Order: sequence, then structure tokens, then C-alpha cells
Amino acid sequence: MSNEHHRPEIVVGLVATPPDYPARVTARLTTELAGWLAERVSPDVRWTVREGWGEVAPRRDGGVEALLDDLGQRRTDDRWDVAVCLTDLPLHTERVPLVAQTSARRKVAVVSLPALGLGQLRSLRAVVPDLVGRLLTDSSDERVPPAGWEPAELTNRASAIHRMIGEADAGELGYLASRLNGRVRLLTGMVRANRPGRALLGLSKLLVGAFGTAAIALGNSTVWQMSHALGGLRLTVIMLLGLAALVAWLIIAHDLWEKPGRETPAELARMFNLGTILTLTLATVASYVVLYAGSVLVAALLIDTSVLQQTLHRPVGIADYLTLAWLTSSLATVGGAIGSGLEDEETVRAAAYGYHPDPGGWRDERDDY
Repeated sequence: MSNEHHRPEIVVGLVATPPDYPARVTARLTTELAGWLAERVSPDVRWTVREGWGEVAPRRDGGVEALLDDLGQRRTDDRWDVAVCLTDLPLHTERVPLVAQTSARRKVAVVSLPALGLGQLRSLRAVVPDLVGRLLTDSSDERVPPAGWEPAELTNRASAIHRMIGEADAGELGYLASRLNGRVRLLTGMVRANRPGRALLGLSKLLVGAFGTAAIALGNSTVWQMSHALGGLRLTVIMLLGLAALVAWLIIAHDLWEKPGRETPAELARMFNLGTILTLTLATVASYVVLYAGSVLVAALLIDTSVLQQTLHRPVGIADYLTLAWLTSSLATVGGAIGSGLEDEETVRAAAYGYHPDPGGWRDERDDY
């Protein structure tokens, strides 16, 4: 116990901004970071990890430098030795996704979660301890041994990092993704951060309205004849048009489109809109699958085979029921767009990537000190 008490203490602050998805990732990383630091940086130090969160809507116009400035001030105010910020902002440098940025002068680092793609926690375990160790080395902290590796070697520790830029001697370093794969990884990471499942659960009234429309359409013999007459190509086009119309309606009706402005650069607005479109597309496709499965079940229970044969004037099988459910689901998807206007505004707006609701239950550790 005495040895533990006499070991020097280094306090590492983990800041999530905004306090939504990044806070969930930070909470998981906080529980294990001290152990990783002891293993990877120095076992002769008492590592203390403090968790907190930043602004609900972090500044967009200043990019990574604004985040570094805010984080540096937070580190000074809370008397942390170093600080690392996890953010869901899609950051760019030289029109290439920025994965991480370190500043030895401020003793802080910023990591863009969406730039890590899908395996974010695994990448953070590989990157964050090294970023902390590098900051301490570059700021000449004598409590830890110097990092025995060059800053450029960090590109080998996470697949998301492609190359390093900046002044290694000054410790002002940026770690970039590749131009093509990095953008794909960034978009998938943005969709994950936006949680399509939340959008799907939030559009429950839309799905109920679509089921009602499908049930009415299934009782119409004209729809039976249409499903028989339309080929697979035309049914596919109708389905795609219905899904596209629903996504467009959700964006327009609930004002989910991010517009470039003084505080939102055009590149950032473009990435926000792509993230919103992909999130809503996944949510509506999942809704369509649920609607289709329900339509098949209702068609099988509601329409007797003999009645369908009389209308189509030929023997019918399971394929006819599947085709009928396909058409009615596509038509009901368009009808469900009307039901989306009845959704709770806060629930629907949560699908917009640039929108961050009131964190509510998240607690900032600064309140405890």
C-alpha cells in the first residue's frame, strides 16, 4: 500500500463531445484505460482516469483547432496532466479524413470516432494509450520513460491511420486516413454513431400507418391483378421509388437537411447530410423488411387460394402471395410517409447527424469537485 501511495500520479482526462454516442464509448474506455496505460506506457505510475463531457453541440467552424483549444482549457481548469477528446465530428485535413490530432503544447489529443469505422473500441485500445504516452514524452514529463518509438509508427497500430503530418519535434501531429478507404470508413463510422436502430424504433407510428395501408391494399382485387401483371423489374423500381420517397419526405418534413453557413463549412454539412441519408435509408429498409414479412402473413391469412385463383384465372402458389405482398408493401411505404408527420419531432430529428438532443442523464465529473 505504501509503494502504491508513493508512486507518482498522472491524471488522464477523457472528454466526450457531444455527450451522446461519444459518452457511451468514453464510459467503456474509462474502465480499462488505466490498465492499458500501466502495461503500455509505464507500470511505475499511478494512472488515474477522469471522465467528463464537452459541449452538446461542439464548435464546427474552427475544426480540430477549436476542439484542441477547448480541450486545453478544460485540462488546465481541471488540473489534468493530459487530456484526450473523443468526438463524433467528422474532421478533415487536406480534404482527407483526420483520425487523430495531438498537441504537445496543450498536452491534449483529439480522436474522431467515425474515422475509426466500425471497430472503434478495438482501435481506441490500440491508439489512445500510445497517444497519452506520446504526449507525455513530447512534453518532457520525467515521470514516465521516453516512448521508444517514433510518432510515425502509430500508423501501424490502427488500420484507420494511413499517414502522419505535422511537426514531430514540436509534437503538433495529425494522423490521417487514406483518401478513398478512409472516406468509406468515415461514413460507416458516422452511421454507427447515428444508431439506425434508434431511428427504426422511433418511427413506430410510420410502420403502424404502413401496415394499415397494406391491409387495405391486400383486400383490393385490383391490386391482385396488378401484382400479377407487373414484372420483377417494375416491382423493383416501385419499391426503390417508394423507399426514396419516404427518405426524402422524412428529411423535408422534419427539416433534417444540414445547410452550409458561417458556423458549418460546406464539407462538414455534406458529410452530415450523407450520414443522415444513410441512417434513414437503413432504418426505412429495415422497416420495409418488417412490413413485407407482415404483409406476407396477412395475405396468407386473409386471401383464400380459391378466391385468388378466381381473380387471376389460373392456379396460384406461394410466389403469387410473395409478389402480392411485395407490391402492397411498396405502396404502403409511400402511404407510411403520411404517418411520419405524426411522429414525435424530437424522435425523428435524432436521425439527423448534426442534431444533438439535450444530454439529460449524462453527468459531468466536474460537478463532483
